[in-house]
Amino acid sequence: MKPRLISVAVCTLFLALSAPLFAQSPVKKQTNWPSFRGTNASGVADGFPTPTKWSVEDKQNILWKTAISGLGHSSPVIWDDLVFVTTSVSGKEKAELKVGLYGDIDPVEDSTIHEWKVYCLNKKTGKIIWEKVAHQGVPKVKRHTKATQANPTIATDGKNVVAFFGSEGMYCYDLAGKLLWKRDLGILDSGYFEVPDAQWGFASSPIIHKNRVLIQCDVQKGSFVAALDLKTGKDVWRTPRSDVPTWSTPAVSTLAARAQVVVNGWKHIGGYDVETGKELWRLTGGGDIPVPTPLVGKDFIYITNAHGRMSPVYAIHPSASGDISLAGDERTNKYIVWSVPRGGAYMQTPLLYGDYLYNCRDNGVLTCYEAKTGKQIYQERLGTGRTGFTASAVAGDGKLYFTSEEGDIFVVKAGATFQQLGTNPMGEICMATPALSEGVLFFRTQGHLVAVGGK
Repeated sequence: MKPRLISVAVCTLFLALSAPLFAQSPVKKQTNWPSFRGTNASGVADGFPTPTKWSVEDKQNILWKTAISGLGHSSPVIWDDLVFVTTSVSGKEKAELKVGLYGDIDPVEDSTIHEWKVYCLNKKTGKIIWEKVAHQGVPKVKRHTKATQANPTIATDGKNVVAFFGSEGMYCYDLAGKLLWKRDLGILDSGYFEVPDAQWGFASSPIIHKNRVLIQCDVQKGSFVAALDLKTGKDVWRTPRSDVPTWSTPAVSTLAARAQVVVNGWKHIGGYDVETGKELWRLTGGGDIPVPTPLVGKDFIYITNAHGRMSPVYAIHPSASGDISLAGDERTNKYIVWSVPRGGAYMQTPLLYGDYLYNCRDNGVLTCYEAKTGKQIYQERLGTGRTGFTASAVAGDGKLYFTSEEGDIFVVKAGATFQQLGTNPMGEICMATPALSEGVLFFRTQGHLVAVGGK
């Protein structure tokens, strides 16, 4: 029992025939990155050339680098020319952060006054436009040595900026930094379910769907999934969940006639009606510390998690209904199109790009599957095997970007053949998933926000 913490847009080109019957269809240019891993956690932003090599030390292809105080594993989000990110500033001179592949479960002892902040920066220059202190006080729940007090990523729709700090509440600002509303959701204690004193910090990010804020709060007591009114922060619906603490962000599937909120879990992976919160389907079986976000695309819903006895990957049909759990040694059933019992991801959300599903484990082992069938295409290792991988991969311009905890960015060519195009050190610890907009990569390091792109 040694847990290690924590803490698609598919573009199709029609080739022109010899006669001008068909023109080449332009790739959709994606500029906004509104929540964790972009639009519905796809991790993909195409339409612009992206960099393969850069150097922070030599300032090669570094557009700007801005210091961000405190610690935060929240990812940057982007709307038009604005970048948003959160942080938590401890009263300690140097807040503890320990990365790597290890099994300690003890939380950090830090009872100093903290400040939970929201930053808005200019995307082109990195200049801080505004910063707001959302909350000040002693943390109500401790964090793990690999986590922070600002793990959840902001969600924005271009009008509202929703920041979630777990037990310290949710805050909604407009683009100019004016506080529109705030909401206290009570104590949200995420930690190891077998050792309740091992508090690890909250990490599930909010997402915005139409006029609602969707949240998943799997905690030690009183777990729930809910929809809040985007204008007021009040509950539209709240559905109780019976599951252990998780750190996964929900996703929305509109693949079937009914839109649904999809959540990861151990006892209860499942889908809920977006309008009412009614449970549509459930699946039991997987790793008992679920972190990766559900991934929606290529006609299926993909779920992975790991820890304990199982580390599965599931491809689920969006019409799923009722209890779809696999029985015995089953690998498929009416609604589970394909599955892999071992080899799923502990920390990273998979990446669906083109015809392939890329799944990277926390030790850097990358497996490429055929997304439709689950056929394994290749399996390769990134790095030496001695460094951890927590940040989820992103993709654009035919390239995949994988971020190690030590700050090395591995660039891999997308497709059926593994080809590493480059390795780029950021010079700092990197735990947060990067953002991608207009061909520029935005990396959140331990102390900075860094924009990387061709000059």
